[in-house]
Amino acid sequence: MDSVIQVLSELEQKAPMSEVSLTASARLLSAQDSGAYNPLHHFLLEVPSHKAAELDAHPLSPELQDLTKEVAQHDIRGGQEHGVVLAPDGSTVAVKPLLAGLEAGLQGRRAVNLPLDSPATPWDAGATFPDIGTTSPGLSDASPDGISTEAGAASPDVKATLPNDKAKSPTAVDSLLAVTLAAELGLTFLQSPQTQSHPGLGTDGCWDQLSAPQNFTLLNPKASMLTMAFLNGALDGALLGNYLSQIPEPRPPLSHLLSQYYGAGVAGDPGFRSNFRRQNGAALTSASTLAQQVWGTLVLLQRLKPAHVQLQNMSQEVLAQVATYAAKEFTEAFLGCPAIHPRCRWGAAPYRGSPTPLQLPLGFLYVHHTYVPAPPCTTFTRCSANMRSMQSFHQDTRGWDDIGYSFVVGSDGYVYEGRGWHWVGAHTLGHNTRGFGVAFVGNYTATLPTEAALRTVREVLPGCALRAGLLRPDYKLLGHRQLVATDCPGNALFGLLRTWPHFTEVSAPPALPQVAALRCTKLSGP
Repeated sequence: MDSVIQVLSELEQKAPMSEVSLTASARLLSAQDSGAYNPLHHFLLEVPSHKAAELDAHPLSPELQDLTKEVAQHDIRGGQEHGVVLAPDGSTVAVKPLLAGLEAGLQGRRAVNLPLDSPATPWDAGATFPDIGTTSPGLSDASPDGISTEAGAASPDVKATLPNDKAKSPTAVDSLLAVTLAAELGLTFLQSPQTQSHPGLGTDGCWDQLSAPQNFTLLNPKASMLTMAFLNGALDGALLGNYLSQIPEPRPPLSHLLSQYYGAGVAGDPGFRSNFRRQNGAALTSASTLAQQVWGTLVLLQRLKPAHVQLQNMSQEVLAQVATYAAKEFTEAFLGCPAIHPRCRWGAAPYRGSPTPLQLPLGFLYVHHTYVPAPPCTTFTRCSANMRSMQSFHQDTRGWDDIGYSFVVGSDGYVYEGRGWHWVGAHTLGHNTRGFGVAFVGNYTATLPTEAALRTVREVLPGCALRAGLLRPDYKLLGHRQLVATDCPGNALFGLLRTWPHFTEVSAPPALPQVAALRCTKLSGP
């Protein structure tokens, strides 16, 4: 991401927006090969298919020129994802939907009419729809149909959006949502039968190295285009585009905006940064609103010249069903789940031996604190270093096969995969096959984790596991100390756990030995 920001910075310094007809984001979008014509970008954003002359007028270094060609397109070939970059928060981001969202925001997030009453009338890609006003609610505003501002919360108001139902046919397309999320969501779900839970939604991957990443290999080679990186980039583009559409001119340089968003937070707000994109995305749009936008975008693609081949002869009822299903899956399976960094992202050492599979679904969720490291980790660099340190302690000092926890929750907005959903852990002695062990990084004897971290373990992580059939609906939540002689998860945290849904009282374990002040995992074991 630093290189993308550098490209934007150089373009903005060499050719300020007041001196050129194209913004820096439009210039990068136009750097794609001339054969990769995007009718939606051309129609809604007026971005030309190829504008090499504009770029040549303000040349970049050879390295940055090569980068612009790579990131201007998003593609999956041979199990590798192209057009993606590593962000400072550890997430992988597709640049193309990010740039499209920035450009839509700079243009004011236009809403354009859809004349659905004349389906036989072909639309000219060069035509202009009458502007019906800017649609730009703030992140804290509620839409008419209600938006949850809770972290990862999925809107419960998903209904069948069919032409013969109460829901009305879409009458307008929001340029911001269309070019970031709606088009790819609709087209991808159009290809997949609705009997599947989702068509490879949110597949993550591994970089060849984190210090100087070059190649990104997907963990599932059959992933759809709706990868984790694409969804991250699309959501970032929608959030930042919405922000740009609201603030008065002169707007900040895009390079400055991205530095803040992938850093400490936009305009000094630590809650408005990439670490919390899912929480902010849930506040930006609801499932029903997004369903209308997906449907409208599919209609638009159906009528643009040349018409999209997938959409030929598709009825409005089919498009409405696809749009409703796609929006529901996105809000529940992506926004409704925590962002989890896979093992390869934090630099996990290999498992020693052969892992034992869990018999899913499980009936328990065991909560821990790490005790050591004692301070909460607030950055990807620190959290991933903590993970490596704990794994080394568990493997080399305790003699376990791997890090003991199923998952570890940082204070940076992310969950870190330990043994994961499918393998028996070493977190709660005598009970490891019956439940997942989730630990907060830090010592919570006298203090509490951040509200975002607490909400992840209280609501988002178990809710996602329930939906996926990994955790039973009647699961019980326990603190480590209820089953093993230990202070874990700390007095302050355990006191709070007792007020949570699914918390269950059990008979006390044996008396706590004098060595209990040692780190929690000394008394866990396989």
